[in-house]
Amino acid sequence: MTSGRADATGPVPPDVDLGRVWIAVAEQVWRRRPGPPERLAARILGSPGLARALVTTPSLLLGWVMATAVVLAVGTLVTRGTGTPYVALGAPAIAAVGIAYAYGPGIDAAWELMGSMAVSHRLVLLVRALTVFGLNALLGLAASAASGAAAAMTFGWLIPMTALCALALAVSTLTRSANAGAAAGLAGWVLTLLSGRAATGQVAAAVTDTALTLPYLTVAAGCAAIVGYATRTSRGPS
Repeated sequence: MTSGRADATGPVPPDVDLGRVWIAVAEQVWRRRPGPPERLAARILGSPGLARALVTTPSLLLGWVMATAVVLAVGTLVTRGTGTPYVALGAPAIAAVGIAYAYGPGIDAAWELMGSMAVSHRLVLLVRALTVFGLNALLGLAASAASGAAAAMTFGWLIPMTALCALALAVSTLTRSANAGAAAGLAGWVLTLLSGRAATGQVAAAVTDTALTLPYLTVAAGCAAIVGYATRTSRGPS
């Protein structure tokens, strides 16, 4: 831009391109130096862009992780006080909501950035979902062990948690709505708990009945296939 108009400091020299100057200024202002977690993720994943997408996952932000830990800590205290396995019953639902909010337009600050990445949306989704699932599983295992639950109860909710997370992710990718995915995950878990209580008289049957293992795995596999189908063409700018 070659403008000769005057401003507070005098006329602009005709050989100064203010457009390029302000682009450089904006680049310096908005540049974000990677923190230790992002640098570690870049080394592990071998992709700085994928690492940036991972650390900007909504359900991996510090506030979300702290809220999850607080909820599980409260569940631990209530479980120890009442004997009802609230951690085992609540952990799958918490993880499903986190998975639903791991990726998608409207809730993801990095959505537009990922649309221009060479990495496919499917790969970003896979890395984020596995990380969210792993973190929630670790937090849930720690809370379940701290609550004094039996070993069968401590690990029994991991399989239904897998199925519930797959369901929430499938719905959120199909509808392109994190809210819809979270609602589907919560509704599915409530129905499962009520069905278990109606059949056995115990609400904990949803995480202790081994006969449900095969149905859980079937649901997880079917929903994973749906996610793969829904993200098959998600590459490049959208």
